[in-house]
Amino acid sequence: MQKNGARWGAAVWVVGVSAVLAALPVTASGRLPDRLATHWDGGAPDGSMPLWAAALLPVLAWAVLALSIALAGRLGRSPAGPWVGASLLSGGVFLAGAQASIVRANLDRTDWKDAASVGGEVAITAVAAVAAGALGWLAGRRAALPAAPIRPSAGDVMEIPAGERRVWLSRMSNPWLHLIGAVTGLVAAAGTVAAAGGLIGVEWALITPFAFASLGMFAFASVQARVTEAGLEVAFGPLGWPVRRWAAGDIVSARVESRRPAQVGGWGYRLSGLGTTVMLRSGECLVIHPCKGSEFAVSVDDAERGAALLNALALKQQANA
Repeated sequence: MQKNGARWGAAVWVVGVSAVLAALPVTASGRLPDRLATHWDGGAPDGSMPLWAAALLPVLAWAVLALSIALAGRLGRSPAGPWVGASLLSGGVFLAGAQASIVRANLDRTDWKDAASVGGEVAITAVAAVAAGALGWLAGRRAALPAAPIRPSAGDVMEIPAGERRVWLSRMSNPWLHLIGAVTGLVAAAGTVAAAGGLIGVEWALITPFAFASLGMFAFASVQARVTEAGLEVAFGPLGWPVRRWAAGDIVSARVESRRPAQVGGWGYRLSGLGTTVMLRSGECLVIHPCKGSEFAVSVDDAERGAALLNALALKQQANA
């Protein structure tokens, strides 16, 4: 399910960047010369191309890059590898920033030779591309972490032989929340690029709500629950942040319970009469009853073993207290 969400997000990103690259010069065509300066030497433009080429060639370059990344990932049997996200994010940001810089430099000029310099814009674009690539790399590394297998255990309390340690790990992702996050993020990014290209003013009233909506969706569209000797850790989003933690000794009991979105008020991070529920799909949830505060539930697979291990660790802590 997490892989499907990543594929949907990548597809929306590729299509959205293509649309921005093509639309930016076309939208500004009334304020651009017949030919656009597209290359600079020492701050002065020394190369140009017609508007249709300036709109089409970056899209073709982006398509070749995206297809190459997808093909290399498939051949390498690691489509969700860290370098895939890093390459797509950094490449898309760099091309979109470069296109915005070109349009801004040619805006309201009658001849491409009079285009403004793009040195500062290119430097900012490069920094943004590196930052985006780093985020993609971190998210990909987290998604690629292997789950630590444990042997099945029957009952509500797992039997842990003396001298052994057990770890339980489960991930869950909602592709529809990822899709909404990608779409709202693209709206914010398109507004930012249009402002950088000089087509519109900086419309914070448009950009900010979509940007926050995108961050919120991505933050709670995926979750990783882990049980160790320390207790329960629930990490959100592709970067594993924010994180909620409960020590094993602070958990009274854990159980499995089937919940539906209608019971808890919808999808994502929900507060209701049942306590807090991280609802990413209908069905079984790992539910804990802490010593303090309301119950917490997270919809993950294999919740039965997670609850059994938590109960065993909680009893162990109580016995040692």
